[in-house]
Amino acid sequence: MKKLSFFFLLVVLFSSCSTIKYVKENELLLAKNTVYIDSVKSSSENISELLMQRPNAKALGMPLSLHFYNLGNPEAPKTPSEWGKKHQKTYNFISDVFSEKQSISVAKTFIGFNNWFLTSGQAPVIIDDKKTARTVDNLKTYYQTEGYFRAKVTSKKDSIDKKKGEISYHIIKGNPSLIDTIKTIITSPVLDSLYQSTKNKSHLKSGDQYKDNNFIKEANRLVKLFRNKGVYHFNENYISFEIDTLKNYEKSNVDVEISERSIPFQIQKIKKVNVYTDFAYNRRNSKHRDTTNYEGIDFYALRKLKYNPKYLSQSIFIKPNTVYSDSLRNLTRLHLRGLKNFKATSIRYDELSENELEANIFLTPIEKYTLGFESELSRSNIRNFDVSLKFSLTNRNTFKGAEIFKFSTFGSYFNSNNGPGWEIGSDISLEVPRFMAPFGLHKLVPKRMFPRTKFYSGIGFQKNIGLDKQNISVGIDYKWNFNEKKSIQLELLNTQYIRNLNVNNYFSIYNSQYRRLDQVAEIYDPSYTLPDNNASNFNGIVAFMRDVLLDTSFASSNPDEYKSVLNIANRFNIITSDFLIPEIAYGYIYNNQQSIKDQSFSFFRFRVANSGNFMGLLSNKTNGLGQKTVFQIPIAQYFKADIEYKKYWDLGDNNVLAHRTFLGAIFTYNNSDVPFSRSYFAGGSNDIRAWRTYDLGPGTRSPILEYNIGSLKFLTSFEYRFNVFGSLKSALFVDAGNIWDITNSELADPAAKFNGFSSIKDMAVGAGFGLRYDFKFLIARLDLGFKAHEPYLTGNRWFRNFNFSNSVLNIGINYPF
Repeated sequence: MKKLSFFFLLVVLFSSCSTIKYVKENELLLAKNTVYIDSVKSSSENISELLMQRPNAKALGMPLSLHFYNLGNPEAPKTPSEWGKKHQKTYNFISDVFSEKQSISVAKTFIGFNNWFLTSGQAPVIIDDKKTARTVDNLKTYYQTEGYFRAKVTSKKDSIDKKKGEISYHIIKGNPSLIDTIKTIITSPVLDSLYQSTKNKSHLKSGDQYKDNNFIKEANRLVKLFRNKGVYHFNENYISFEIDTLKNYEKSNVDVEISERSIPFQIQKIKKVNVYTDFAYNRRNSKHRDTTNYEGIDFYALRKLKYNPKYLSQSIFIKPNTVYSDSLRNLTRLHLRGLKNFKATSIRYDELSENELEANIFLTPIEKYTLGFESELSRSNIRNFDVSLKFSLTNRNTFKGAEIFKFSTFGSYFNSNNGPGWEIGSDISLEVPRFMAPFGLHKLVPKRMFPRTKFYSGIGFQKNIGLDKQNISVGIDYKWNFNEKKSIQLELLNTQYIRNLNVNNYFSIYNSQYRRLDQVAEIYDPSYTLPDNNASNFNGIVAFMRDVLLDTSFASSNPDEYKSVLNIANRFNIITSDFLIPEIAYGYIYNNQQSIKDQSFSFFRFRVANSGNFMGLLSNKTNGLGQKTVFQIPIAQYFKADIEYKKYWDLGDNNVLAHRTFLGAIFTYNNSDVPFSRSYFAGGSNDIRAWRTYDLGPGTRSPILEYNIGSLKFLTSFEYRFNVFGSLKSALFVDAGNIWDITNSELADPAAKFNGFSSIKDMAVGAGFGLRYDFKFLIARLDLGFKAHEPYLTGNRWFRNFNFSNSVLNIGINYPF
């Protein structure tokens, strides 16, 4: 715990710095705003946003950006000549010893360093009486828009400390105005008919409190209503609201006026739809040599039509002989962009007559082929030297239906403590912007939901990496957007075949299990020496393990050691077994984030999967462990469910509180084991950050193995994110969770098993802090995690290793969740 005092050294230094360092004698640093509404103190976020001046942004209760600003000097020299005059001795010394040019260079360095503090930090917020008066006007205007026409707002400035002050705003709302009568004046018969049919959906109701926002909503509703019903020329300029409060300000009489156009409004229909599939501005006047018509839509190309009209028309919701609609126009634009085949899409309309329109859709394709080449050189504690290469090819509009075909191949070569090794692999995929399903099943999902089908396959080979796995995968994914917030994924065929090519290397990788066998060997037969731990002695080590398991007398006399060997054998079988994993899964995602700038939103993800059910029914063969097999390969048979929930709160001043909870479980059947690749693990830069990946769990078992896995996982995290200065951000976090075994296997360690709610006390807890730098296109992240609660310890489990020597440094890209 004492070592953590170094972390708080920066906090202490900042706390000791004066926040009024550059506040002049006749100025007051704004330290506090207080708003009283009808004599009651308010902290409403809507009100705070109206204040023209707010105190310097704080994080951890301190104005860190202000402290950083104060490390500079706003009155420092701005030019080398000014700097030379102020630091004449230094300037002349450098000039005499070196040259005038070097003196100017040194001056520019100091000036630049000072400017960096000033621009990265936040200048002190000085109370400005003019801005205070404008805030009073803002508050008064706001309450008038809320129907408080006689609201009174005053302000008061007080000095609360040396060169520090606060402003209090006092708001007396008075009685609100209520909407009394609503009268509509619509001179256009066409508009009046449409309005009357939907007036029950109006945002203006008699008896409701007057609110400007409701008038804005009503205007938007009317514009959307009329334009989606074919009134192409209508816009908000034709709408006006007259509010009469002269007789009684507490009652508002409202006149809704919708004026007529000089040329009377008509419901206009789409007469023609033209699609220009290879539009370029510099060739806009060129003759189109290829044209065709599909379902009334004319498709044009300058040379040869490269897109199949049948499939491209599925993304065009503007149809001939239909009423004009803004919604269908926007939906068409959205779908065409979603095809990822066009770098520009434009939809324009021309009038053919008073009630007929021609729709022209201009599409500018992206280059058909894109090549990618990546290389990376790295070094780690496992690999002394590692070079990797990746080549990728993207082919758009592969079969003239806006499909996207991707092919990539990769390879790496490295040198490690175990000698040289390599890895090669290849992946291919084809994404089709529609449902490809038999028996008319594609009709179940409307085209407006943008259904997509993805076919993919991959293969990989490893040498001198783990057990040298050979991995083959094939799959079909269906995705569609139920609406703007909900998306669905159906993995109809997600099959993976895992084959271990170098099982002899098992005990070299999982050295902790060899050490335990060595300890058992000394008890089993003191005259026996377990073969050295290398690949050539693999068969001898396995033979000893099996001899112990067959020795019933040893099981009776040494039950603990026998159980240890049984656990090792069980783990050995799971990791070294080849597996066929035919998985079917359903996924659902809900995300109500409005935009990338939205910092207050929720995210929910649910996924349920089954492996081996259908294939298990087709197979009548089993292996010696009673597991279903195909071509002597065990079929992984399990049900797996994952639930994840994330919530973000915007606390203002770029402070965000983020929360994540994850719960996942795997249930096997027909004597199947859980494949290593499908198991849960804990620890790592996006998990419980006080432990390294695979280091934690399961349960209260001591993390002595190299790779710890489980079949049940719970994780929850809270993270407080804040700005330090400029692009540098920071965070404080707490992570809690663990993994457990729920397979009910007799071979499982009792300490690893989940025992209901009593296992909640066995969750690990980690806490720490992090630094993040925002590069705009990505965020580089460093998180330092400390072990707060270690479930595998005996006695006191709290804060025994809460220090720097037992901390874990995590390096990551972007936020952990």
